[in-house]
Amino acid sequence: MRQPTLFIPHGGGPCFFMDWDPPDTWERHRAFLAGLAATLPAPPKALLVISGHWEAPAFTLQRNPAPALMFDYQGFPAHTYRLTWPAPGAPALAEAAAGLLRAAGLPAAFDSARGFDHGVFVPLKVAFPDAAIPCVQMSLRAGLDPAEHLAAGRALAPLRDQGVLIIGSGNSFHNLGVMIRAMRAAPPRAAAGEDFDAWLTETVTLPDPAERDRRLMAWDRAPGARHAHPREEHLIPLHVAAGAAGAEIGVKTLEDRVLGAVQSAFRFG
Repeated sequence: MRQPTLFIPHGGGPCFFMDWDPPDTWERHRAFLAGLAATLPAPPKALLVISGHWEAPAFTLQRNPAPALMFDYQGFPAHTYRLTWPAPGAPALAEAAAGLLRAAGLPAAFDSARGFDHGVFVPLKVAFPDAAIPCVQMSLRAGLDPAEHLAAGRALAPLRDQGVLIIGSGNSFHNLGVMIRAMRAAPPRAAAGEDFDAWLTETVTLPDPAERDRRLMAWDRAPGARHAHPREEHLIPLHVAAGAAGAEIGVKTLEDRVLGAVQSAFRFG
């Protein structure tokens, strides 16, 4: 059964597995992820995840049959470095995805050693806690060209008809300075990033997918764009998800205000 394609905000570090003050800081976000599987048309055959925490010279597919976890965050409680999420890899899916990318004229490579970074295992430990679905992580391509990542999504779209759930994992707002200041003081009355989020929501939900893609290619000219994303690695996974959507119109599935900023999730199909 054809799977949708998703963009999910993956939070900050191991945020869903810590105590916070107030305790419900990440609750809406956690509940959204916990309910994600129930919204799908069928259990996915596999997951293909594009995380904002991996960039490589070519689109690189994780070809590791048993990926470990990469605890690529610092300064968090000791127990968050003992989390487990033993989802199997899917080398055959990596091969198929690379073939589709190359057929579209895009560079593709493999990494047989890399594990899952926290942009993968932190949200998916909430969404798919039994870790039973095979999972492959794919890198962004260095340079973070919006058009190139839309094209990568278009190339990968046939996988959706094979039961593969394509997930872009990033954050719709990723200005760490703003978020760190919010952790140290009372959040501002108006959440940071509301102007960019309004533009992004309007763009993703446009009835004309061609216009959506044109606007996403020029995302950095949107209101508040560089305040929301001083560097765009956490936004560009959305472009892969949108590219894989084809003519399908996006919908917003989460809008949360956390650590002084607005965070949103989107779904196509």
